[in-house]
Amino acid sequence: MLSRLKLNVRPCAYFSRCMHTVEKGRPLMLSPRTNKGMAFTLEERQILGLHGLLPPKIETQDVQAMRFKKNLERIRSPLTKYIYVMGIQERNEKLFYRVLLDNIEELMPIVYTPTVGLACSQYGHIFRRPKGVFISILDKGHVRSILDNWPETNIKAVVVTDGERILGLGDLGVYGMGIPVGKLCLYTTCAGIDPRGCLPVCIDVGTDNETLLKDPFYLGLYQKRDHSHNYDELIDEFMEAIVNKYGRSTLIQFEDFGNHNAFRFLKKYKDKYCTFNDDIQGTASVALAGLFSAQRVIQKPITEHRYLFLGAGEAALGIADLIVMSMKGTGMPEEEAQKKIWMFDKFGLICEGRSEAIEGNQEAYAHPAPDKSTKTFLDAVNVLQPTTIIGVAGAGRLFTKEVISVMGRINERPIIFALSNPTTQAECTAEEAYTLTEGRCLFACGSPFDPVTLPDGRVLKSGQGNNAYIFPGVALAVIVFGVRKISDQVFLEAAKALADQVTNEELAEGLLYPNLSNIREVSINTAVKIAEFLYANGLALEYPEPKDKRKFLLSKMWKTNYESFVPDIYDWPESATRLPSL
Repeated sequence: MLSRLKLNVRPCAYFSRCMHTVEKGRPLMLSPRTNKGMAFTLEERQILGLHGLLPPKIETQDVQAMRFKKNLERIRSPLTKYIYVMGIQERNEKLFYRVLLDNIEELMPIVYTPTVGLACSQYGHIFRRPKGVFISILDKGHVRSILDNWPETNIKAVVVTDGERILGLGDLGVYGMGIPVGKLCLYTTCAGIDPRGCLPVCIDVGTDNETLLKDPFYLGLYQKRDHSHNYDELIDEFMEAIVNKYGRSTLIQFEDFGNHNAFRFLKKYKDKYCTFNDDIQGTASVALAGLFSAQRVIQKPITEHRYLFLGAGEAALGIADLIVMSMKGTGMPEEEAQKKIWMFDKFGLICEGRSEAIEGNQEAYAHPAPDKSTKTFLDAVNVLQPTTIIGVAGAGRLFTKEVISVMGRINERPIIFALSNPTTQAECTAEEAYTLTEGRCLFACGSPFDPVTLPDGRVLKSGQGNNAYIFPGVALAVIVFGVRKISDQVFLEAAKALADQVTNEELAEGLLYPNLSNIREVSINTAVKIAEFLYANGLALEYPEPKDKRKFLLSKMWKTNYESFVPDIYDWPESATRLPSL
């Protein structure tokens, strides 16, 4: 049920500020940036050439939000809800974000995971109108010309994908554009970043998905993915074109690139551009925050745990590296910290000397093979006796009944993180984790699950380890306080800030993260903590340093209330235009 109608907080809010516009008449209603629907005042209608183009009634944004939500409640299909909600974004941007912010718990699963995965897989079939910039491999040498076609010039944040690894769904090519669009919706909703300064980008170098190459509705190039030097040259050109046009402080977030390319580009660009990879660093930060919260519950520091990952890609390695960084911060040597972490991929346990290839990024977690056989993940759990298992393989229900039961048997309070998206790819459900451990496990998930009622009557909630707890706050701090490079330490600070905001009451309910309904406040608090770190280490360029960083952030955040388009009208003294006596 879409519940929170904030009817008492925004009455006649559009009278609070005037916004100049040179447009008049229908163009005002056709642009989502300026359209207010029936909330245009009588004065605006008369002055701006809108009178008679709208029904006589003048509505408030509250009434419009009520209509939006009533219509949405009548829709049962998640995909149809996605189409309806994103359609509002295309017609009335302020209203879209107003409703999304007021009902973030209900609507985040629609505009982002898990429904966005379904929307991406059907992108060409539900296509209405383009959003963002599409750059193909055939445009190499002309990227700047394409960026010049984008109407907004004051871009602060770019989210870019090449569609090779969309959530747990694989190579979706151009269909992956739904991810940058969805991410930037959360930039605005969760952190108040002006949508006019946000640019979603899809790099189309082809796709290796045979189904898409045979799909008449596919919207990208009908060619195999280009893995040649042309691909790297295109990404290099794109990065340079962005900073040349919008400035060195422009935030560039990489999203859903293939594992190999994700690590390559992060290593290549992180010291040259203001960039981060959310799949590696954002996922790591939110997972570490969950472990910090678990530490508060069981009073056992992260240095005393044994970790076993299901999956050894960018998410697993990002989480592992940040865990190691955190352990090093306590004084533990790096090699000793790495020995506490094991990884299990599609070939089995990653060990020294195994016949299957081990990538360079995985070598730190390749240890001497155990004495006993570990052919299956269950074998690995039995042999290694981990206190924590973290699923990021995107391969479905591999935290089996047997795996969860063993975790419950060898640990008083097992930590079970099933972080893969979308829901169909999750390693287990909240019900399975809580029921099979008799409610003793500390559980986090990538996609939302309903509360679980145990046989003894206890009701436990599942904390969603959603990256949206991290990347909006990071982006807000980076954009507002002026950062040229984003260090890994920023994500460690973000994890600490997030964990600190979990209340004891939330922990008692089974939550390892704050309630999603508070995510705007969480993002602001996280941004403040990151800002303190940035200034303490000389990394912020905004000077003088704001004394009240929270107040400064709030002053820079975009608002959803309507602004008045009535021009600034005032009188001069009569004497100023009185004719002189002749």
